[in-house]
Amino acid sequence: MTHTMDQIVIKDLEVFYRVGVSEQERAQPQRLLLTVEMAHPFAAAAGRDDLEQTINYYTVAQRLLRFGEARSWKLIETVAVEIAAVVLREFAPKRVSVEVKKFVLPEAACVSVRVSRALPRRRRVSNK
Repeated sequence: MTHTMDQIVIKDLEVFYRVGVSEQERAQPQRLLLTVEMAHPFAAAAGRDDLEQTINYYTVAQRLLRFGEARSWKLIETVAVEIAAVVLREFAPKRVSVEVKKFVLPEAACVSVRVSRALPRRRRVSNK
């Protein structure tokens, strides 16, 4: 049996976080673009036209816009892993992928990292 999973995608959300290896690079927030893909079945929400049955992408975006307040990181890899953990914990999609784009190499459009994480699978209890 094949299961298709619906996707909610926030593409290229502009945020300003303090990220960089050097203290000088972390001194000021810099522009990053976040893409967050959340696998979440929303047939029930669509069938009832009911926001309560799905993930509110506005709420996710607002959370990510505030995520960098009073924080700093050396690596965008760390940012991506931490965002994936927060989205899984607070919004409970089945799976999340996070891409973080940073604009630091003049010769490249951007540098990006991508992580994917899933909720732990529940074990089935056997009654044998």
